[in-house]
Amino acid sequence: MKMLLLGALVVGTISGAAQAKSDAAGEISYPKGSIGYEALMRGDNERAVSQIMANEQVSKHDPAKLLNLGLAFARIGRTDQAAGYFKAAMQTRDSLDLVLADGRVINSKVAAREAYDNLQMRIATR
Repeated sequence: MKMLLLGALVVGTISGAAQAKSDAAGEISYPKGSIGYEALMRGDNERAVSQIMANEQVSKHDPAKLLNLGLAFARIGRTDQAAGYFKAAMQTRDSLDLVLADGRVINSKVAAREAYDNLQMRIATR
């Protein structure tokens, strides 16, 4: 089963919503590769982690960055680290509306809570 904790990957902030619909998907409002979108879409989770961790243009407290790191770590089985990133996204001072790959708009704190809860449920059913 391909694990998409939110049903889709984070793509960017709400300011890029119109672009999301016209471009189909991508790292809206972020430098290419900075939040690992393409690598995550290909299932190349190790590369996504490397890209995200190496990029210093996006704050280490950015909810999209934290959510995508959590997703990548969850997919490679590093659930403790994934949970830590989801918790960090829930606790960030900033709350953003994010556009997901499927076009849905969701608040970053809500997305983080859903991802964390889904991860906990997955761990419990092992």
